Amino acid sequence: MYRAVNSKRPVNLDISTIKLPLPALTSITHRITGIILFVGLIFAFWALDKSLSSPAGFYAVQDALANNLLAKLVAWGLLSALAFHFVAGIKHLLMDLNIGVTLESGMRKAQITVVVSAVLVILAGVWVW
Repeated sequence: MYRAVNSKRPVNLDISTIKLPLPALTSITHRITGIILFVGLIFAFWALDKSLSSPAGFYAVQDALANNLLAKLVAWGLLSALAFHFVAGIKHLLMDLNIGVTLESGMRKAQITVVVSAVLVILAGVWVW
């Protein structure tokens, strides 16, 4: 019987030794930021509900975002996840339109994604802090 796979091939089961290319890392990070945004909606909706419930609730949320280090960190984290997810989403939309699907352009788009996202994360940090 003919076997399609050579049984003497090495098998690497240690994922920590695999070096992923930058486009793969940006794709994985895009999925992770999507999960962060999904979970972060709980806090965003809570703050929105509290701020719209009464003037006192609005001032409580405003005070928390102005004076609480943890609240600022959560807000910055959510804005950073949103920025990366948005930029990487545009990259994925371009790929869906068959724009830049070669290996070289995929690497270039991943580099652009990282740079633009880093700039947006820094700007979000300046705005929050």
